[in-house]
Amino acid sequence: MSTDRLSLIFSALADPTRRAILARLSEGEATVNELAEPFDISLPAVSRHLKVLENAGLISRSRNAQWRSSKLEAEPLREATEWMDKYRRFWDASFARLDAHLRKIQNDSKDPGVKQ
Repeated sequence: MSTDRLSLIFSALADPTRRAILARLSEGEATVNELAEPFDISLPAVSRHLKVLENAGLISRSRNAQWRSSKLEAEPLREATEWMDKYRRFWDASFARLDAHLRKIQNDSKDPGVKQ
């Protein structure tokens, strides 16, 4: 079964350890050892997280001698944000309509000429 890119991105972002790794990589490139430092998990477990992030296109990995560093790739995050943005606009519009309705109710209740 083929999985679309957006599903891979959201699946990778679903894990808090992977989100923390991305947050660390937003500060700059890092090795597996550097990325594993704050976690109480094995290096192979961190490597598996990196593989998921790499498969989703969220990071790229390079090798320099025996060191393998990872780097954040922001384009997939932009894709996910653009997809979510239309839903944010929907909710913003819904809340704006609710706010207007509540203001109308509040104003109507202050008007002594309006029966309740």
